[in-house]
Amino acid sequence: MRYLIKQVTILDQDSKHHGKKRDLLLVDGVIQQIAAKLEDKKATTIQGKDLYVSCGWCDLFSDFSEPGFEQHETLTSGKEAAAAGGFTQVCLLPDLKPLTQSKSTVEFLRSKSSLVELLPIGCISQQQEGKNLAEMFDMHQAGAVAFSDGRKPVQHHGLLLKALQYVKSFDGLVIEIPDDLSLSQHGLMHEGVVSTQLGIAGKPSIAESLAVQQAIELVEYTQSKIHLTGISCKESVDKIRQAKKKKVAITCSTTIHHVLYTDHDLSTYNSIFKIHPPLRTAQDQQALIKGLEDGTIDAIASHHTPCNWDSKQIEFEDAKAGMIALQTMLPLLLRVNTKLDLHERIDLISSNPRRILGKPKSTINEQQPAQLTVFSTSKTWQYNESTNFSLSQNSPVFGEELTGKVVAVFNRGEGRIYE
Repeated sequence: MRYLIKQVTILDQDSKHHGKKRDLLLVDGVIQQIAAKLEDKKATTIQGKDLYVSCGWCDLFSDFSEPGFEQHETLTSGKEAAAAGGFTQVCLLPDLKPLTQSKSTVEFLRSKSSLVELLPIGCISQQQEGKNLAEMFDMHQAGAVAFSDGRKPVQHHGLLLKALQYVKSFDGLVIEIPDDLSLSQHGLMHEGVVSTQLGIAGKPSIAESLAVQQAIELVEYTQSKIHLTGISCKESVDKIRQAKKKKVAITCSTTIHHVLYTDHDLSTYNSIFKIHPPLRTAQDQQALIKGLEDGTIDAIASHHTPCNWDSKQIEFEDAKAGMIALQTMLPLLLRVNTKLDLHERIDLISSNPRRILGKPKSTINEQQPAQLTVFSTSKTWQYNESTNFSLSQNSPVFGEELTGKVVAVFNRGEGRIYE
């Protein structure tokens, strides 16, 4: 297949064309030519207003629900939503049925890669029980990119210590949602003024910041590395900032929802805003944005969590926690009130996640594989039942007109154009 992308601004610091408006000719999955002006009558032409191209986007923490929970999402619908959102690589949570805790499950998930490459995360502990290590080396050999107990963070300090020591032998990565469940397991939202007014049990920030401190000290002791995802409070950002100054091998990510919404959005008991980790205060939100700006927070992860209608439209206490975010990442990222420019914002969902995973970074240069996301910052579109690729609709912007749209995605020799 031949594609000609016309007058697109290139966002890639490793390319000599970075920041320049160019034409790109793609032939059979390879960037054949980059020039100020190109013509090719045999190629499918892609053009538009305020058009940009970057290396394909990579998400660090997504739930595609299959196998086991296909009522929320399937691998097919998840990949479709990811591609439409600009993602060429997606890390999959192990929280499935069966759990991703064996070589065979990792191989099964990887075999389902297509335009979107699936990157399985293997369990740290057997059955996610936090007692004994899972077969991490076998999963690593089969293609697991990292290890995590997903939404059930390891609570036993000794087991997390063993996991960090174990993965060090093959330069592996542990991913944790920092959360001390002895302090937070009964909470439904952030513990604060709003939770008190609503009469809802809260999750205190200290449950997260204590777990962050524990992770920092364990990494210092083992000289291994860890990625903390879902960072949501100011105290966590402060601790990670200090740890990085000491050269501790720690990276972290927050979610797009935590930098756009706060616990005040739950004041009407809207279960769409019930997520884990919980939305916190405006002060915490500003700390997260500052952390993104100064490099303390390395990336933004979607924490894409599909929830069907039945699991959200019930009593708040019983509603499932989570939002979908892959398909709407670009318009939401453009809404964030930050000093970061467009290239820096895109790095948070592109090159930075790959660096964290130790994956090679694609580049926008001639004769390089086309792993690209083409998008417009001004194109508007309606996010509704007809345009949504996910099986679930649990998004705070569902039904809205959004600004910023992915126009095309290229990866693994395939291409997809979105009108």
